[in-house]
Formats: sequence, structure tokens, C-alpha cells
Amino acid sequence: MAKNIILMCLIFTLFCSGLAVEVGPLQDFCVADSTSMVMPSGLMCKNPMQVEANDFYYGGLNIPSNKTTPTGINVALVDVDQLPGLNTLGISMARIDYALDGINPPHIHPRATEMLVLIEGSLHVGFVTSNPQNRLISRVIHTGDVFVFPAGLIHFQRNVGNRIAVALLSLSSQNPGLLNIRDAVETLPESVKFK
Repeated sequence: MAKNIILMCLIFTLFCSGLAVEVGPLQDFCVADSTSMVMPSGLMCKNPMQVEANDFYYGGLNIPSNKTTPTGINVALVDVDQLPGLNTLGISMARIDYALDGINPPHIHPRATEMLVLIEGSLHVGFVTSNPQNRLISRVIHTGDVFVFPAGLIHFQRNVGNRIAVALLSLSSQNPGLLNIRDAVETLPESVKFK
């Protein structure tokens, strides 16, 4: 009986782990066709014979975005909307410029792990683990340092240096999603908010 239970557990584990594996692409690339009205998970593919080098090119990440947020950051996102060749490749990136005391407030990327490379300055970075611990994992990083924020966890960055800070981020999804914690809580009905 015990052998049967162990065997069933082993089969169940192997079955579940097989379901968790991401299937590789069935073609070399799938450049996004923004004119298609069909919206599967991702965008429809452009005809491969119409694909060109510019579908895989984005210029200008060396220039700060001109959109300053109230929290003192400028974000230049490079996702499938700016770079159609990213479609189905499972990656995107961004540049963030932080003003003095600028903060990227607590937020979540529900579909992506984020890796931050600090190009210039000093940032206090961190994330909060899930229940039941809800531990804060944080530290100050400096030029050349790398920090990783696991997918789906609340995380933040704050400029703690005496000059602007610049970071490049890579995200493990062409559409990482963004949920700002403060904005999300403000949209909840009063009856479910913490008192």
C-alpha cells in the first residue's frame, strides 16, 4: 500500500512539473502585427516575408524619457508595443531615471521577474516576501550592482544618493503588467479597506 502511495505521489509530481514547463516557440520569431484584430496571448504574427530589421530594433534608450512622474522617476519602457520583434520572446526592458529622492513606489509585475542593473547612482531597493512571513528583503545598491525582484512580489526602488540615478531593467515577459499598490488600494470600496 505504501509503495502505491509513493508511486502515485511520484507520478503526480512528474505530471504537475511537466505542466509547469513553458513550451518553446514553434518558429524562429513572431513579429507583432499591430493591425490584426485577433488578440491571442500576445499579438498575431506578421507575415515572415514582410519582417525587416527595424522590427527587431529600438533606438533611444540612452536618452531619458521626458515623462516625469509625481514620484520623481522617468520610465522608458521597451516592450512589444515599441519593439514588435519581442512578440512571443518573453522579454522586455526599461530605463528608469530617478531624480534626487525619486521613488518607484511599491508595485508588482504579476507576470515577470525583474532584474535591475544600476548604471549610475545609489538606490535603496527591496521586496516583500509572500505570506506567512511577509519579510522585507532590501539593501542599498551602487553603480554596477544588480538586484533581482521575483515575479509577483511587491517591490520598490528609491534614490538615496546625492545625484540622479539611472537603471536598466530586464523583465521576463513581453507584457509584465504593472500594479501600483497605492493606486490599487485606492480603487477598493471603503468596506474592504483596512481601518
